[in-house]
Amino acid sequence: MLVIENLQMHYQLDGSDYHALRGIDLQVDGGDFFTLLGPSGCGKSTALRSIAGLETPTGGRIVADGQVLFDSTKRINVPANKRPIAMVFQSYAIWPHMTVGENVGFPLEAAGVGKGEREGRVRRALDMVGLGHVIDRPSSLLSGGQQQRVALARAIVREAGLILLDEPLSNLDAKLRDQMRAEIRQLLRDVKSTAIYVTHDQEEAMSMSDRVAIMREGQIVELDQPEDLYLKPKTRFGAEFLGRTAIFAATPERATPDGYSLATPFGTVEITGSPEIAQKAAFIAIRPEHVSLKEASAGAKAIGSNNWAGRVVSRIFSGRLLEYEVSVNGQIIPAQMTSVTMLPVGADVLVHIPDDRIVPLAA
Repeated sequence: MLVIENLQMHYQLDGSDYHALRGIDLQVDGGDFFTLLGPSGCGKSTALRSIAGLETPTGGRIVADGQVLFDSTKRINVPANKRPIAMVFQSYAIWPHMTVGENVGFPLEAAGVGKGEREGRVRRALDMVGLGHVIDRPSSLLSGGQQQRVALARAIVREAGLILLDEPLSNLDAKLRDQMRAEIRQLLRDVKSTAIYVTHDQEEAMSMSDRVAIMREGQIVELDQPEDLYLKPKTRFGAEFLGRTAIFAATPERATPDGYSLATPFGTVEITGSPEIAQKAAFIAIRPEHVSLKEASAGAKAIGSNNWAGRVVSRIFSGRLLEYEVSVNGQIIPAQMTSVTMLPVGADVLVHIPDDRIVPLAA
C-alpha cells in the first residue's frame, strides 16, 4: 500500500544544516495499522506530513497504492489535495462556524461530490463513529471526545485507502484516551483502511499497531511487531524507549547447552538464543516485570542458573503493582510484581530471571 525509499528532509536552522529525515525506508502492507513511534523531534511528524504532501522532502520516493506521490529524481510531487490520502490532525481542525455534518462533508464538497451522495456518505460516516444523532449540531458545542470522532468521520468519509493520524489522542484525558484507542483500531478495521499513526506514547503504539517503527534523530532504529520490539529489542535505545528496563554491562563467557553465558556486575547470567548474537553482546536488558522475587530466610543460597540471593532496599506501592529495588551483589535490580504478595523493605529474597527474558544487546 505504501512504499517509502530513502526519504530525506534537511534545511537550514540557525545557520546550520539540520537533517529531520536521514534516508527512511519502509513498506506498509494494505490493511495494516502502522505506527511511527519516537521522542519529540525524531522526525515522525515530518515523515507523516511528507506522505500527506504538506511538506516537500529534499530527497527520496513515496508511492501509495501504486501511484508515485513524490520522486525527487523525476521531479514528481503530487499536491496534497490530489493524493489518495485522508488525515486526522492533532488539533482535530474542526471549523467552529460549521455544523457537525458540514465539517464532515467539507472534503466531499471540495471534491465536487453531488449533494445527494454527499449527504448519504456523511450520514454513514457519522453513524460509524456514533455521532449520527448530532449531525446538525454546531461543532462549537462538541466535547473533546466528540471532536475527535468528527475528525475521524471526516477522514473516513473520503473513502481513502490510506489514513494518516498525527497524535490524535494527545488532547484527551487518560480515560477517554484508553476508550478511543480501541474505537479507532476497530473503526479502521471496519473500513479496511491502511493507517499510518504517529505518537510518542509507547502504550498507544503497542496496544494499537500491527507493526511499529521506532525513530530517533531522523532515522528508523527498529521496526517490528510490538511484542518483538518489547521482548526482543535489537538496540539499547529501543530497549530503553519502550517501557522500563534495566541495562547492565555484559561480557560473553562460553556456550551452554541451551544458549550462552555472560558475566555481569551482579553475577553470571545464562541466556537462550543465537550464540552469534550473544558473542557480540556488550549489555543485557532486563524488564522489571520479568524479575521474580521470593522471600527467603537470611543467608539462603541461590541454586541453579539465573538465581541470586538479594535484599529489598526500596518499595513503591501503586495499588495493583509494587515497584521494588533489590540489591544483588552490590547492584540494584528493579522488579515489578502485583500486590498479591507484598515484601517489606529489608526482606531477604531469592531473585530469578528466566533465561529467555534476558536480552543481549550489542554496543
